[in-house]
Amino acid sequence: MADSLIAGATETRTFLVSKDKTIGFMGEGARVYATPSLINDIEHTCRDLIARLVEDGKDSVGFDVSIKHLAPTLLDMEVSITVTVAEVDGPKVVFDISASDPADLICKGNHTRFVVDVAQTEERLKAKAEKVSGLSKA
Repeated sequence: MADSLIAGATETRTFLVSKDKTIGFMGEGARVYATPSLINDIEHTCRDLIARLVEDGKDSVGFDVSIKHLAPTLLDMEVSITVTVAEVDGPKVVFDISASDPADLICKGNHTRFVVDVAQTEERLKAKAEKVSGLSKA
């Protein structure tokens, strides 16, 4: 694990709530930032922070997301997501999360990721694909 991946490391990213990040099931007048899109943006922000701080050949995978989506964000508004490393325990990295738009705090919570070796992960996935392939032929 890189020495710079420590509790307190933080990153803030800003996202535009475009139409593809909104719900549409309540009609055009009720388009707001969809929770799955918020989670996607949180995961990318956390992953990008880890990627900057770990050695080549390492990356991270999401393990747990626990957020409260507190307020709606309208189409074409900007959202700022701040992620802060709360804990590093071996490969496990826990983040505190907050997000806001210009009017409201829209999200609080946490997200856990695991730092993985990319080559080892590819080998595990290859082995699983072979296992699944063998099961479908049985």
